[in-house]
Amino acid sequence: MKQPRGRQEPRRMGNASMVVTMLVSLCVLTYIKARYCSNPFPKPAEELEVVEVDEDYDSTRYKLDGPIGEEDFDPSRPTCYNTSKRSERCAAVGDIRVDGNHSKIYISPLDREWRTKPYARRHDPVAMDDVREYTLVPFGGANHTAVPPLCTVNHSVPAFLFSNGGFAGNLYHDYADVLVPLFTSTHHFGGEVRFLLSGMKDWWNDKFTPLFRQLSRYEVIDVDNDREVHCFPRIVIGATFHRAMGIDPSRSPGGVTVADFKRLLRRAFRLERAVASRSGAPRRDRPRLLIISRKSSRRFLNERAMAHAAARARFDVRIAEPDNHTDMPHFARLVNSADVMMGVHGAGLTNMVFLPSRAVLIQVVPFGGLEWLSRVTFKDPARDMDVNYMEYNVSLEESSLRDLYPEDHFYLNHPYDVHKKGWDAIKTVYLDKQNVRLNLTRFTKTLEQARDLLPEP
Repeated sequence: MKQPRGRQEPRRMGNASMVVTMLVSLCVLTYIKARYCSNPFPKPAEELEVVEVDEDYDSTRYKLDGPIGEEDFDPSRPTCYNTSKRSERCAAVGDIRVDGNHSKIYISPLDREWRTKPYARRHDPVAMDDVREYTLVPFGGANHTAVPPLCTVNHSVPAFLFSNGGFAGNLYHDYADVLVPLFTSTHHFGGEVRFLLSGMKDWWNDKFTPLFRQLSRYEVIDVDNDREVHCFPRIVIGATFHRAMGIDPSRSPGGVTVADFKRLLRRAFRLERAVASRSGAPRRDRPRLLIISRKSSRRFLNERAMAHAAARARFDVRIAEPDNHTDMPHFARLVNSADVMMGVHGAGLTNMVFLPSRAVLIQVVPFGGLEWLSRVTFKDPARDMDVNYMEYNVSLEESSLRDLYPEDHFYLNHPYDVHKKGWDAIKTVYLDKQNVRLNLTRFTKTLEQARDLLPEP
């Protein structure tokens, strides 16, 4: 690790005290902002920064002779390095001993000690607070004093360590921060990889076990609580993030795409429909509309009236409200049966990963200038998933905010000025306190437009 640079002793202690006081105050304010004002989504459009994998790194340059997956190890790289502004990866080959119960991984050969948190939100201190840190400990070298534990379980396949800490449990973050990066980083192993899951929650692991079984032939190890010392010939720690719910095939081993990820989900959850249709599934003479319902904020206040209007427009209507206890395979098949899915902006729209190709996603965007948020989270990913995207921007007349505030209120007339106050202000005013009552005439016209986007049978 870099040593701090030396500096000359100031001549006047009074000036030094003043400078130190100012620096301490600045550090405290910076910490408070980072800890309590974290934005789980990217910035507004005018402030967006493109998240790029290290421009100098090209995994195809480092393919070694050996079994599939060797491209993950690059001897010219440091053991741990940033693969994007959001993700870090550590990779090693040799004598590797994982003592997960003590959050240590002993590695020989290894140049020095490293520390890492295997979760793809390294830019977000709030999320990373809930991710366990692992220490990579060198041993066996002339200058290394660490005594590694003896192996109690030996493995012949590589290990891949990742975490479901952070914002896991929110379906959007499950996919954006964990599952899509995991697929990108491990698909090329062809199942010959052992997953070590840090921060394991049984309900979360059970929910996505069908997906894990498509990527690994072995049971997931609860590495934090396992008292064995697992020994591996290779290990990779941390999945690579490309973009929200997306994959850049030019940067992924084997050139995999989001379409490949969707095919894996179809196999994992036994989804029958590959392509949507204007006439719906076989034995139906109309397309199916799935309305994603919400219990708390951003509710449809006239949900039943919407369902009746959709039925009159010759849609087969279903209403569903997924949560953390939803049977994932069952719900995935329900989504796959839909030709059109709609809902107010929120994690439930992440279920578009189960829609058949050329289906339609209608994102209802709450009032408040949130187009940038809707684009980053669902509009851009929908394109990669071969899903037609439509946006229904809620007018002030359709928003419950007009019942909370007078017509001349700052929140109603200057939403972009509210944005300047930061994510917490945006979330509190326009997401947490808003419900919607759609104009049924406008809603019906939107459904007609969605029907026109569906392919002919």
